[in-house]
Amino acid sequence: MPISALLARIRRLVPKSDDQHYEQIVRNFGVGALRPPPTPMSDGELARAIAEFLKDHPSSESVAALGRRLDPTSRL
Repeated sequence: MPISALLARIRRLVPKSDDQHYEQIVRNFGVGALRPPPTPMSDGELARAIAEFLKDHPSSESVAALGRRLDPTSRL
């Protein structure tokens, strides 16, 4: 799945009030810290990963946790 399509799905899951979280996700895809899932995620799986990410203030630790949810083989 292209990153743009994944980001469109994520954008629908992140409320406008959490734009800082969304911008952190975009930035980390841009620098390669986040990678798209190697296999497609269901909407439910993606929603759970994003909900978990939104619980904390955006940080390297919360990005790493999201990265592991998106790609369990990630070394983050």
